[in-house]
Amino acid sequence: MNIKSLYVTFFMVLCTPVLATAKPVLTVYTYDSFASEWGPGPSIEKSFEEHCGCDLQFIALDSSIGILGRVQLEGENSRADIVLGLDTNLMTTARQTGLFAPHGTSLKGRTSLPVTFEDDVFVPFDWGHFAFVYDSTKLSTVPTSLANLLSAPDDLRIIIQDPRTATPGLGLLLWIKSVYGDRAPEVWAALRPKIVTVTKGWWDSYSMFLEGEADMVLSYSTSPAYHIITDGTDRYKAASFTEGHYMQIEVAGMLKGASEPELAKKFMNFILEEGFQTAIPMRNWMYPAGRVALPDGFETLIKPEKSLLFTPDEVAANKASWVDEWQTALTP
Repeated sequence: MNIKSLYVTFFMVLCTPVLATAKPVLTVYTYDSFASEWGPGPSIEKSFEEHCGCDLQFIALDSSIGILGRVQLEGENSRADIVLGLDTNLMTTARQTGLFAPHGTSLKGRTSLPVTFEDDVFVPFDWGHFAFVYDSTKLSTVPTSLANLLSAPDDLRIIIQDPRTATPGLGLLLWIKSVYGDRAPEVWAALRPKIVTVTKGWWDSYSMFLEGEADMVLSYSTSPAYHIITDGTDRYKAASFTEGHYMQIEVAGMLKGASEPELAKKFMNFILEEGFQTAIPMRNWMYPAGRVALPDGFETLIKPEKSLLFTPDEVAANKASWVDEWQTALTP
């Protein structure tokens, strides 16, 4: 390179605009269906990025239980700023890790939950009731209570999930425990002949049900909305049980070690805003925790008269022994 070329190159470098600083990245651990292309993740990402000046990145894990396990394993070195997808059954365990920070946002008057929810660490983002879903074109005699389910002929085939690995499975365990208390082991023993299989996750169960391998599947009271709105059919329904239905409230929390703490706080506040909440009903097929309108189809769903829910502390204190009861009762 001659002297003239060197001067030209030096001048061009001096005159070249400084590259824009890279956008800050907000990393959110969540479960895989939330982050999938058909889940609420992409819509929420777009909405938040429109005003945050950041890059929102979801990291998909296999379940809410898996999310908490990942954070516990990583500890203070976790990549996550936000953990989204835990529920009230895991809140105490999550809090006891000491890894979560106060969210600093107000929940007062911003939620539409059927129960009171106040917490300085976790923000609710959706909720629903566990229920047994059936095909109304195939099942003529539908149980109207847990008692009916127990007394039904053993040729009634049901599929449930493992409470150690799947949120609905844990929900059913707590549902039966809340209704039957110390009688739970005999209830599980009565259900055992009707259980086709116990799957690791929800989708394994639900897909088997849709393929006709069971009469009923443990799912959510909102599951029929998917078929009504997306498939245009009302053949799939949730059975309404007179004892009440166990609730699930899903929550998010920010980590103390968040690399973008201020951005994380903005996201925690954003959770109950319209840009997040409107993506929930038709993307996560649950009820939004915030105050937004529901799409047509949700008005046809069952409305349990009683919502059953243990406190997070009760679940943390008893979960291990209740799971042992379940495992013992279902072991041939």
